[in-house]
Amino acid sequence: MPTVQSAIRSLLPSGLSSYMALASSVLSIVLTVILVALVHRQATEHVKENIGNGLGELAQQTADKLDRGMFERYREVGLVAKRLAELDPVREAAQRRRMLDDAVRSYGYYSWLGIAGVDGTVQAAARGLLEGANVAQRPWFGNALKGIYVGDVHEAVKLAKLLPSEDGQPLRFVDVAFPVAGNAGGPSGVLGAHLSWQWARDVERSVIQPIQSGRQVQALIVSRDGTVLLGPPELLGDKLELRSLDQARGDKGVGYQLETWRDGKDYLVGYSQTRGYADYPGLGWVVLLRQDADNAYAPVRKLSQYALWTGVSLAVLFSLAGGLVANWITQPIKQLQHDADRIRQGEAAAITPAGRSYDEVQSLSGALNTLLDDLLRRSRQLETLNETLEQRVDERTRELAGALATVQQTAQRIQTIVESAQDAFIGIDRSGVITDWNSQAELLLGWTREEAIGRSLGALALPRRYQAGFERALQEYRNTGIARDLSGRIERIVVDRHGNELPVELSVGSAGQGERGFFSVFMRDIAQRKRVDQMKNELVATVSHELRTPLTSMRASLSLLQSGAAGHLDDEAQELVGIAHRHCERLVRLVSDMLDIEKVASGKVAVQPQPERLLPVVLDALAAIRVQAADAGVTLAPSWTPEVEQLVVELDRDRITQVLLNLLSNAVKFAPGGSSVDVTIADGGGQVRIGVADRGPGIPPAFRTRVFQRFAQADPEADQKTSTGLGLAISRQIVLEHGGQLRFEDRPGGGTVFHIELPLQQATRSVS
Repeated sequence: MPTVQSAIRSLLPSGLSSYMALASSVLSIVLTVILVALVHRQATEHVKENIGNGLGELAQQTADKLDRGMFERYREVGLVAKRLAELDPVREAAQRRRMLDDAVRSYGYYSWLGIAGVDGTVQAAARGLLEGANVAQRPWFGNALKGIYVGDVHEAVKLAKLLPSEDGQPLRFVDVAFPVAGNAGGPSGVLGAHLSWQWARDVERSVIQPIQSGRQVQALIVSRDGTVLLGPPELLGDKLELRSLDQARGDKGVGYQLETWRDGKDYLVGYSQTRGYADYPGLGWVVLLRQDADNAYAPVRKLSQYALWTGVSLAVLFSLAGGLVANWITQPIKQLQHDADRIRQGEAAAITPAGRSYDEVQSLSGALNTLLDDLLRRSRQLETLNETLEQRVDERTRELAGALATVQQTAQRIQTIVESAQDAFIGIDRSGVITDWNSQAELLLGWTREEAIGRSLGALALPRRYQAGFERALQEYRNTGIARDLSGRIERIVVDRHGNELPVELSVGSAGQGERGFFSVFMRDIAQRKRVDQMKNELVATVSHELRTPLTSMRASLSLLQSGAAGHLDDEAQELVGIAHRHCERLVRLVSDMLDIEKVASGKVAVQPQPERLLPVVLDALAAIRVQAADAGVTLAPSWTPEVEQLVVELDRDRITQVLLNLLSNAVKFAPGGSSVDVTIADGGGQVRIGVADRGPGIPPAFRTRVFQRFAQADPEADQKTSTGLGLAISRQIVLEHGGQLRFEDRPGGGTVFHIELPLQQATRSVS
């Protein structure tokens, strides 16, 4: 590679004079090329227009000659038909034959001329050809009985064996036929003429021959359907589809076209269509005159080559002149360079311009002398400064070495603490990518440090149903800097290397800011604790099942006593039965709630989300709670935008209805009489949110951390008659099973707002 670069540098100019000479040469060559290109383009267009118009005019002349020639034959046959009508077909048969012979001798283009009777039998013909033959099946005969007929070019049929071919090619005719008038007013026969196609070749030669020398022009006559009737042998009988034919048959009629033919060559084609002449209607022939584009543009290429060589010659002359002028201009600059080299070698010399130097060199030499003095002064200052700088660098180097040792000791201490921790430790960045992984994490999840570093924690260790929520929490942190779901101590489910789900307790903390921010996650296996909880739940479930049957019987019995089914009770007994019935009702609700939360927590009740319109679910819950709200003197106030009416969410309708009824019942219970409970639905921000807000006393600060715990009550004395403390725990577990969140916050002006949030990827717009 260095050898190639050296070779390239050796080819480049080494001095200003050489560069100026090269610039003059390059400029001359570029201007020459541009000039030649412009001349070639203009000349090509001019030649194309002149030759094309000329070919179009020749095609028009040829078409006109064809029309006039056909008109003459048309008129001649008509005159003969009139004269034959005056002769008796029987008594003057010999005179008829002589008349036909004279016509053929006078007009040399007739290959056959004869008259046939109405039955198609040839009565008389020039030279006696086909006399007695029947031509009733020939198109010219049948059409001429109805009127004058002019037929397109065709090969000989009956005359192919009777007439010789001059060039070895099959005989080709153009048919002209006139009806011969009879005494009764109808036709007494048909006069038919086979016009030799040779006359068309004569017309072609008369037009092409004067321009043929050096121009290589070819003429073609094409029928109405595109068949070549006259032209180069390789095209005879072929059917052409050309733009020039389409234009000739259109309104334009006459013109030229540059087009590519089937042999792959480009031709400049002049075209014109025959239109008929006088009362001769014409056959719709198209005359094409084509010339090879290379042959047509040959003069232009010669002109371009001449201009190019002329430009190259001028470029060489300009290069020589430019070199001489550049050498004269750069001589003072070379003197300055010589003085500068002496100074670089250590001589105490001043830069002095030559006596004949121009003003710019004089100014440059003065500026260089000033710069030289300044450089010498600064060099002395730098030498002094360098000595001081070396001392400072040594001092800072020792300080940095000490700081680096301290940082390394601190990092080693932190790494030792992390590795010796009893809990699994995982470090992740702002995007959720794993940056650290201790040995306890390897034991818990099965992935080695090398396998885990650089992978996403969500994809590696979280069940699929929780991955979307994890990504939303990271996005919220990146947008707002707040990590509500990524901070504090929380319980989650993770999966190990083999896909087994493990319950863990996470302690998550964040550190750093901006792009350098990261999370530290300590993970503790709580499977044993969960098993203990499971045993407790099973015990509760067993007790609940054992209690439900006798409680149901007791409630039914107390209801019968209260309704007087066992006889009339006095007031004191009635009051005691009512108290017992209310407490029995509360125990039944408690047992039902305990069974529900045990089933949801243990996974025995599966949540089955299906696409549902969200609004009907909310309206059903509002209708179910309306009587309780009316009894409490509370107004239900739903509010949402029209767009929400078509919102579709994947949800388990019964379970979400259960959550809504629990939230609405709590809001009605705590809302003061005369106030309202507001229900809202909002779509946006990456989630669908249902809000239930009341104007009650709010949630005490000391109770906020226990709101969603089982049997938790803010005021046990006030709630013990109507609440089990399990409703919110059940509701939160149901929403989590949907991949969403159940949150609460203080309402501005007093009260509490509970939010049901479902992820956006589970929500779509209804198209109905």
